[in-house]
Amino acid sequence: MARHLEDQLKTLPARPGVYLFRDRRGDVLYVGKAKSLRPRVRSYFQDSLDSRAAIRQLPDRVDDIEVIVTQTEVEALHLEQNLVKRHRPPFNVRLRDDKSFPYIAVTVEDDYPRVMFTRERHRRGVWYFGPYANAKKVRETLDVLNRVFPYRPCEGPKPGRHSGIPCLDYHIERCLAPCVGYVSKDDYRAIIDQVIEFLSGETEPIQRQLEARMREAAAEERFEDAARHRNRLRSVQHLAERQNADRRSVGTIDVIGLAIEGDRAVVQIFPLRDGKMVDRYSFHLENVGGQDVTTVLESFCLEYYGGAPSVPPQIVVPRDAGDVSALEQFLSERRGAHVEVRVAERGEKRRLQDLAAENAAHALASETAVTEQKRLRRIEALEELRECLNLESLPIRIECFDISTAMGSDNVGSMVVFQDGVAKKAHYRKFGIRGQVGMDDFAAMAEVVSRRFARLSDETGEEFDESFAAPPNLVVIDGGKGQLSAALAAMQAFDLPRVAAVALAKREEEVFVPGRVDPVRLSRHSPALQLLQRIRDEAHRFAVGFHRQRRDTRSFTSIFDDLQGVGPARRRAILQHFGSAERFLAATQEELEGVPGVPAKTARAIYAQLHKAGRA
Repeated sequence: MARHLEDQLKTLPARPGVYLFRDRRGDVLYVGKAKSLRPRVRSYFQDSLDSRAAIRQLPDRVDDIEVIVTQTEVEALHLEQNLVKRHRPPFNVRLRDDKSFPYIAVTVEDDYPRVMFTRERHRRGVWYFGPYANAKKVRETLDVLNRVFPYRPCEGPKPGRHSGIPCLDYHIERCLAPCVGYVSKDDYRAIIDQVIEFLSGETEPIQRQLEARMREAAAEERFEDAARHRNRLRSVQHLAERQNADRRSVGTIDVIGLAIEGDRAVVQIFPLRDGKMVDRYSFHLENVGGQDVTTVLESFCLEYYGGAPSVPPQIVVPRDAGDVSALEQFLSERRGAHVEVRVAERGEKRRLQDLAAENAAHALASETAVTEQKRLRRIEALEELRECLNLESLPIRIECFDISTAMGSDNVGSMVVFQDGVAKKAHYRKFGIRGQVGMDDFAAMAEVVSRRFARLSDETGEEFDESFAAPPNLVVIDGGKGQLSAALAAMQAFDLPRVAAVALAKREEEVFVPGRVDPVRLSRHSPALQLLQRIRDEAHRFAVGFHRQRRDTRSFTSIFDDLQGVGPARRRAILQHFGSAERFLAATQEELEGVPGVPAKTARAIYAQLHKAGRA
């Protein structure tokens, strides 16, 4: 252990708080909380039998220890949650694949909020409901909701189109046309409040309201309106019937089931609202190996309830959860009222908790089987690549290069990395082609490959980059013989440790190998070819994205060169707000006036200049 670390360990306080482990570059490796910092932090650097393989590797990478003392363990929980969200340390327990789950989002901070399908869960001012089991269920729910609650389906923070005319949704009673002022903000907000109430599990009020409207319309002999309310009532009842049978004695609770195996875990949540199970949520966790149930449960609840729109008054946890008093106090503060975190010993809650745990174990077993199947498929692909390409060893690390250009302008290159057949996105790199005029794919490829391998031996320099430090076993070039020859010529200038190189041509999916006249043709169903295609397509996607980014930036620059009253700060504000030159040029005067950081007078002047120049 380094001397400065020994000195830091000697001065640790025996107080509650949070500790951060940093590497030699200052990046946060791990964030943890402790009732007493001194024994907890020192335990990582003692010879112990900690079963967590990742944690055993941690002390060797730690170069600095930072501690933050708090008054209580609950304060430490709050601080740990904020620091984990901010730094995303690689050794902490983390939710995996949560971005792939479908959610229903309500943009509550907009003047006229939207209710929409999404797979993200990070925007401020948005309430998320879910995750749901599948996307089809979310879209069906949204379709029913829009028939019952006529909220606006149009995109963007402001409603309507540039024409100022209500769209078809207004005429088919799917929208109340807030874009032309047919509904006030207060009335529209009341509709959104009903949507939020429904998504939170309160279905009875809207059913009673629709039934009353139906009877009133029938009594007044407005039979078309009565039929419309009847159909909406049936739609709402159909959604409500998807829930399980009433368990009114259970009340409003969340039941959590947990299954842990090795380094992975699955959490299943059964949310019950007024005794009705409104859905089932499933989450996958990583970096949990060797940790006790209490630690895993705390880490998950910090992540999940920290971003949830509401916290129920009671949460039922697994029987081996241990001391959850700090978590209970944290959730109570989050809710603004007392939250009971308890173990169910008997009755319906015990049965529900056992059911949640059984579902979690089943999901974990299924995921383990699928993961093992994918691993074997990757091994098969790597073995086949070694055999077909006559490689000396398995291509554990594969790097693929691609060039993107548009008629010789904004030339860029990309490098993507696959480790053990899996994308290693932290090692992806972009290259801006330097000093090249016109289209020359061969020269561009040679430059990108040369710049990549020039950084191979720079392990101690100021510009050290981990993605360039490890040599690849195989280099894949997106192109044909010409691109491969250019890449090989660039690689020969360096003393490389047996790096193989091939090219994959798009048209016939032929693999060109140095020293062979005829290309290698693999079966379309070959795992090796499918792996090469996936790597090549990823490199192409990454290069095209970078090319579009540079092109849009250049377009904005050329537009702003002729605009008066727009300096660097306002240019950045406009770029961040609109995202592309096309959207900026198509913006109305009102949309320009809504750009944060741009005064209304300046926005009107910009709009006038664009129209005077004939651009918009």
